[in-house]
Amino acid sequence: MRRMRSERGAVAVEFALVLPLLVAMLLGIMEFGLMYNGQVSVTNAARETARTMAVTNDPAAARNAARAATPGLNPGLTNAEIRITPATCTPGATARITISHPFGSVTKFFGPGVTLTGRAAMRCGG
Repeated sequence: MRRMRSERGAVAVEFALVLPLLVAMLLGIMEFGLMYNGQVSVTNAARETARTMAVTNDPAAARNAARAATPGLNPGLTNAEIRITPATCTPGATARITISHPFGSVTKFFGPGVTLTGRAAMRCGG
């Protein structure tokens, strides 16, 4: 009986020591998942932009395709974040797309955020 009294509260102390580590791991997994999802969205938007530019040779339509490919990205893509080179897509040339989008951290626990970059290239059609 005396031994049980001396260990009383040990579980609460151990839990209090482990809880911050578990919360940090949970937040890290959540932040990584959201950031990875954003990276996949930005890369997909770059592919869609390259395909639209190669087929239509219309930079405005290509930028609209990028915005349409990332409906869940918050905030959405702006024209300044979408770089299309060359500006006109002549047959046989290669359209290169670079999308750089700032991704803010949800919890701010691991820092303010990162810049996600998606790149794609596609040969222009004729």
